[in-house]
Amino acid sequence: MTMIPVTTLEGDTAFAAYCAEPAGTPRGAIVVIQEIFGVNQGIRQKCDRLAADGWLALAPDLFWRLKPGIQLDPDTPAQFQEALEWMGKFNQDAGIRDIEATIRVAREKSGGKVGVVGYCLGGRLAYMTAARTDVDASVGYYGVGLDGLLGEKHGIANPLLLHIPEEDHFVDKAAQAAIHAGLDDHPKVTLFDYPGEDHGFATEMGKRRSPESADLADARTAAFFANNLG
Repeated sequence: MTMIPVTTLEGDTAFAAYCAEPAGTPRGAIVVIQEIFGVNQGIRQKCDRLAADGWLALAPDLFWRLKPGIQLDPDTPAQFQEALEWMGKFNQDAGIRDIEATIRVAREKSGGKVGVVGYCLGGRLAYMTAARTDVDASVGYYGVGLDGLLGEKHGIANPLLLHIPEEDHFVDKAAQAAIHAGLDDHPKVTLFDYPGEDHGFATEMGKRRSPESADLADARTAAFFANNLG
């Protein structure tokens, strides 16, 4: 495992990010935004897969202010509950600043454009990153509470792709309808719905994964990054 330091935007300290580097010159860079379970094996595997496809991939430890190095298993009930507790304590605005700091490092290391891709909590943060930073392209998988962030959609200046499972038990049908109503006509936003799928369907491993839909969503993400990061 390769962990690198990322200096905060304030410049007063640093936090760790998992780094996966491609064999040759990077096509660009992608920041992978964690779920509520930390930079665990699944998130690191997302980075490794992106590196195998030619990207520099970085996954910042966004819970570092609470406790550095959290890694939890969503299939273990006690650890799932612990993750929810960390989520309740997490400062999302500070998290976006840490993502922005990671984007800066990614630009320096790759010399190219930078995208972000996030899952669960990370899907929400990917939307916020698209609205609040100069990231070149963003992808969010099953982001939670996006219907409450539609007031920020005017800030989305670069392409954003959102994957929405229709049976997400964290995002009800009314919230999904609001997301579509708010974003369907946005020139920079693309939404894909996944009938019959629940939250976490594109995880790398474990009980939540739904292979066919995960592969479809990941293929769409790969094409999106190829088109928008060059």
